[in-house]
This record gives sequence, C-alpha cells and structure tokens, in this order.
Amino acid sequence: MTLRLRAGVATTATDYGAVLLDERSGAFWQLNPTAALAVSRLSAGDTPEQAAAALAAEFEIGPEQALEDVQALVEDLRAAGLVGP
Repeated sequence: MTLRLRAGVATTATDYGAVLLDERSGAFWQLNPTAALAVSRLSAGDTPEQAAAALAAEFEIGPEQALEDVQALVEDLRAAGLVGP
C-alpha cells in the first residue's frame, strides 16, 4: 500500500518529526518522530507491516503495537482528508 498525500498537502521535516500542511484550508498537523517515519515509509511504498517493522526497530516498540499505530495513523490521515486515492 503506497500512501499518497492528496494534492495540496505539503510535508516538511522538522527537528521533532514532520508537519503536514493542508494548503486548501490552512490547517496543519504535527507528526511526532514515529508518525513521520511511518508516513515516509508508506509514501515510499512500504506496506503497513514493513513500516511497522521499521518503527519497531527504530523505536524499540513491539511489532504488534507498531502495526496498530501505523493503521491508526492511516485512518487518522484518511479521516482528516489528507490522503488521496
């Protein structure tokens, strides 16, 4: 599953993760380092399981929790209208 941010959503890396900006509404979302890594990996073509494995390795969390976190993040991005088809 490749995560595609919809047109008009800009992403910028920060010292503390990343920021997503919806250029249409002016709303922005701050992503912590784990969410920023997940978005980066999913945008590059990783499956949720692959992104979760990267999170588990980088942040020393269990693989099940990492997968739950990735799935919740994707749902949140969809609910906010930030993800395109």
